Amino acid sequence: MAKGKGNRIVVTLECTECKNSGLPGVSRYTTEKNKKNTTDRLEVKKYCRVERKHTLHKETR
Repeated sequence: MAKGKGNRIVVTLECTECKNSGLPGVSRYTTEKNKKNTTDRLEVKKYCRVERKHTLHKETR
């Protein structure tokens, strides 16, 4: 019997440069993380379509 997805949650990653410039929510990505193994917020470098470069995206709640 397969185990359920009890430990995995869907999180939203938002561009920090767009957020600081006053354009929140412009560049967002969704991903999953294991809440048991990764208890702190995710920080990943992703491509921002507005800035047209790779920027730091942080998890929002």
